Amino acid sequence: MTDRAAEPLMEEVPTSVLSAERCHLGEGPTYDAATDTAWWFDIRERRLFEHHFAAGRTVIHALPKMASALARIDGERQLILTEDGLYVRQVAGGRLELFAALEADNPLTRSNDARVHPSGTFWLGTMGRQAEQGAGAIYALQGGRITRLYPGITIPNAICFSPAGDVGYFADTATNVLHRVPLDPATGLPTGEPIDLIRHHGGGGLDGAVVDADGMIWNARWGGGCVDVYDLSGRTCAR
Repeated sequence: MTDRAAEPLMEEVPTSVLSAERCHLGEGPTYDAATDTAWWFDIRERRLFEHHFAAGRTVIHALPKMASALARIDGERQLILTEDGLYVRQVAGGRLELFAALEADNPLTRSNDARVHPSGTFWLGTMGRQAEQGAGAIYALQGGRITRLYPGITIPNAICFSPAGDVGYFADTATNVLHRVPLDPATGLPTGEPIDLIRHHGGGGLDGAVVDADGMIWNARWGGGCVDVYDLSGRTCAR
């Protein structure tokens, strides 16, 4: 396990602002390569953003529920994760149809971070609406069935996967630990227990993350105003 505070800064990575529209609580950025479009949510304000890179234009869609993550089904449909379940959303018109309930009987929780595994399995995170300790969990939607993987999560974040799909990562921002877990590449489900890869000390908390084609982990730091880049050993390589 790597102690984040002991690692040197190796490289500065330039960034730019995608949209000037401010979010109350931004979450779930997703890129659709088929349409060269980015999607993300403002959880608290119940808004879905759609950014077209070619046109340099952002469209904002109002939602009837708080939502936090999106997965592409095909050119006409998306699967979105909301405060009470998974819904199929029609891209044209935005109509929602319930696919599966998720903690719908618990009004104290809502959805948070999520990510699609290379196999198509969708990892889903829930948390307390007031970040109540241990109120959330991480689930997997695989083969039409939802399985709870990790209970007792306070703020699920940093869900992401290695390019080969054999490793998964997730964090609980409340504890500031990034976990690494071996996965079955064919199913996206764990084959062993998680280990602590990074224990972050310092400003901000471990938030959303992605893994690039080289297996490097890019992690946004909530309250820290930066993105840290880690290698497979957990060593900080850039910010």
